[in-house]
Amino acid sequence: MNDLFTVALRATVVYIFIILAIRLFGKKELSQLSVIDLVFILLISNAVQNAMVGNNTSLPAGIIAATSLFIINYLFKFLLFRSKKLSGLIQGNPLMLIYKGKVIKEHLNQAKIADAELTEAVREHGVQNVADVDLAILEVDGNISVLSENYRKRTVKKRAHKMLTKMS
Repeated sequence: MNDLFTVALRATVVYIFIILAIRLFGKKELSQLSVIDLVFILLISNAVQNAMVGNNTSLPAGIIAATSLFIINYLFKFLLFRSKKLSGLIQGNPLMLIYKGKVIKEHLNQAKIADAELTEAVREHGVQNVADVDLAILEVDGNISVLSENYRKRTVKKRAHKMLTKMS
């Protein structure tokens, strides 16, 4: 039984280490996984497997390790939900990248986002030029939200079209 408790403790420590390591190396990497990111995650999971279960590769040890991960994940999410301060520390805060067509270079550098990546994200949101963006924000999940006059016009047109269709 003591051996299974050790497995639970080791799994919890590895979980916390991985969370902190991902936070330390930046939230941008969590956004959309490239092939390199996927391979990295697979190798990390393989590398820490033995650290969690040690020499005990029995079915109960695997179930205890997985259960420990589910429990610590649930508790972690609960704590992040309850504490804005802890949430900001672990997940970070949104970061403004563009404001009224002007790129905020300091924030791009802070987030380690290249100009080309930002331009690509802007185009993915249907805006051709960075200068046409009203607001672009790097969200805590690593996605870039882009709002522009173009977006507002499309939204207003869609709403107007729906209203006219309902009236007919």
